[in-house]
Amino acid sequence: MPDYRYIAAHAATGEVIHWNLPLTDVEFGPEKSGPGSLSATLNPTFTHTLSDMLGDAGNIVVLVERNARLLWGGVIWRAEPQGPKLTVEAAGFTSYLHRRFDLHGDLGGRGPYIGADPCQVIRDAWAYAQEQPDGDLQVVVDDTKSRAKTGTAKDPYTTHKWDPRNLGEIVDEMADIGDGLEWSETVTWRGNHAERRIILGAPRLGRRREDLTFTTGANVSGEPHVINDADEYAQWVIGLGAGEGKKRPVAIDGIRNGRLRLEHKLETNEKDATKLAQRARRERLARQILPTLTELEITDHPAAPIEALRIGDDVRIRLHEPHTEYDGWNRIVGWTVRPGQGETPERVTLKLERTVKPEQSGDTKGEK
Repeated sequence: MPDYRYIAAHAATGEVIHWNLPLTDVEFGPEKSGPGSLSATLNPTFTHTLSDMLGDAGNIVVLVERNARLLWGGVIWRAEPQGPKLTVEAAGFTSYLHRRFDLHGDLGGRGPYIGADPCQVIRDAWAYAQEQPDGDLQVVVDDTKSRAKTGTAKDPYTTHKWDPRNLGEIVDEMADIGDGLEWSETVTWRGNHAERRIILGAPRLGRRREDLTFTTGANVSGEPHVINDADEYAQWVIGLGAGEGKKRPVAIDGIRNGRLRLEHKLETNEKDATKLAQRARRERLARQILPTLTELEITDHPAAPIEALRIGDDVRIRLHEPHTEYDGWNRIVGWTVRPGQGETPERVTLKLERTVKPEQSGDTKGEK
């Protein structure tokens, strides 16, 4: 069974204050463009000192180590006695920005933003937050650049002192820009210091992982739940561009495949006919995938070691179940780990989405 250790450190200084917290009922995990979360319990047999430490919510960081490698870190936001036990809830470092505001406007003079890279806006949000007195969480943000833009000369991306914006919401807006970026969090040992880092991916995180496989009889456990839902299925897509009337570009992409014809209308702001045709084709290919798999319970295995998992990666899944035959590529957008305890083995649940996804309703490619 893997060796887990739970470590407490001061949020602002990073100084470790306990190297082996006696936590039970632990469940934690990261997510795409989100902070992830942790929940755990401190049993009553341990001292009031530990309860007081973990009860210092908003000021303590908890780190999760598996076989001497850090897997997750975040800030404890809630500690609640439930009978003789103390339940603890934490969230990743970006949850901190949802408790901070732009009090000076334009992130301390870094804006207004015209044709700016949203990656830079995220870096600026973190820099602004951490330069304020007592605000340094020691988070480092990647220097990744994207091709996306936010703000125009007519409509700059700006914030005002008289209407303080939530910094976490600013990060969320930047991650929502179409074909812009995604992010995740990591923690890594640098000596006795745990480096807290935001990983940016432009336009997306992860890559196709030919080295990882998940297969029935090897590292898939539980009962995989594959849904065949035709609500979003279509083998014909009608792409509509910008404008109205006869001047509005239209692109129709379809294929006969022996199934009942189903159609989908894709509304966009595209002016270029070639780009519209490309989007219609991409949408048609995405909507021709019928089976959906959103979660998969797995075990640690040489075919896909737990420590090799990365947010955003595309992995191949082969299922041969009593009611399910499935062979396809899915994208890892998060996972939940329940460390082993007593006779109960470690459990890991992958959170998945299609590698090729249909677009959301409306046009998601515009500027912010």
